[in-house]
Amino acid sequence: MKWGLASAGLPLLSQALPQAAEARPLPEDKEQRAGTTATLSSGLQVFYREDWLGAPWLDGEPAIFLHGNLETGEIWYGWVPRMAQRFHLYRLDLPGFGRSKAPANFEWSLANYTKVVADFLDAIGAGSAHIIGAKTGGAIAMQFAATYPQRTRTLVVASGPFSSVDPRMESATQQMRLGSAATKEEMAYFDKLKDGTSRETIRGIRSMLSSFSLEDLLPKITARTLIITSDRSALQSVETVLRFQPKIPNSRLLVLTSDAYHVAVANADECVTNVLAFMEEGKHQG
Repeated sequence: MKWGLASAGLPLLSQALPQAAEARPLPEDKEQRAGTTATLSSGLQVFYREDWLGAPWLDGEPAIFLHGNLETGEIWYGWVPRMAQRFHLYRLDLPGFGRSKAPANFEWSLANYTKVVADFLDAIGAGSAHIIGAKTGGAIAMQFAATYPQRTRTLVVASGPFSSVDPRMESATQQMRLGSAATKEEMAYFDKLKDGTSRETIRGIRSMLSSFSLEDLLPKITARTLIITSDRSALQSVETVLRFQPKIPNSRLLVLTSDAYHVAVANADECVTNVLAFMEEGKHQG
């Protein structure tokens, strides 16, 4: 069963959706595939992967992808084949993760990560972009949309927390993150990402996630917004999401049938189907 909830006068997305594709593990050398580094105005260097699979004489609207805690921009692999045919994708390794190093004086806060995203847009010459975030990246995406409404074309948040995260979630198993359908190989891959995260980053993110609330900022998000969660998420219940999501004026909620809370990975194909429909609908609305 799949069910969606709408608010602010927005219609429901189609209920007739294909089943989610199985999230397959990546080979060990996948992290070494092509990417590049942007040097921001602050001097910070951010590694990213760039994907455009449309006609070579065309270009898609920019879409910025923000990953969650204990992983890298590689986790969006399930979104690339279809999304990159319509949008020009930029999958960042956020500072402190993957190949984007965080300097010793890095400020571990949602506001600072938001500034990093804005500086990244400047570095690639994009005035605005579609902003898509998962888990911690979803919280950063919401902060960005509230802080830079004129730079946010649309906002998509997959399992992003609205307020402080229970510290016990840091020790959540990969099966809790990825769901009961995850393979041993897939869980091992995400364990490798987790183990590769530095102690400094773990401490910094732990501090950031234990002391934030987006509630007062949500009404400032003016972009069309799609919030995605699962009906059995260990991160936050549907009831909790329903306390916050309606505070975003032009938003809707999509609840997927899943026991994973990392739906951007576990339900990638289903997420993409809905996101593409959501963005196409926005074009028709003008």
